[in-house]
Amino acid sequence: MATRSDILRYAEENYKTISEHLWAKYPSYEVLRHKHNKKWYAIIMSVPKNKIGLDGDELIDILNIKCEPELVVPLSSKEGFSRAYHMNKEHWLTVILNGAASNEEIYNLIDISHELTK
Repeated sequence: MATRSDILRYAEENYKTISEHLWAKYPSYEVLRHKHNKKWYAIIMSVPKNKIGLDGDELIDILNIKCEPELVVPLSSKEGFSRAYHMNKEHWLTVILNGAASNEEIYNLIDISHELTK
């Protein structure tokens, strides 16, 4: 199961990206973005489960990544995924970090997002 720490380590090892905390109000939100153009390719957030269509209001970590529009709908219907939380739902996808999505899927989607935001 890919955790927040695993994803941050992956971004640092593969893209030399160190997460940024951009909002004092949301200290658990970590943005991953390109150094040269400052475009985001991922954001990790802790949000209440009910904000992403799950039962309960306890916090859960999610990963928002940019995705090709033709992949958003089919992926968002799979367990472990959702339409993007608080982002453009046509171009972004939420991965719920609860173990339902495989590490391979998550890392592949990060790679796609990184490429799309160059």
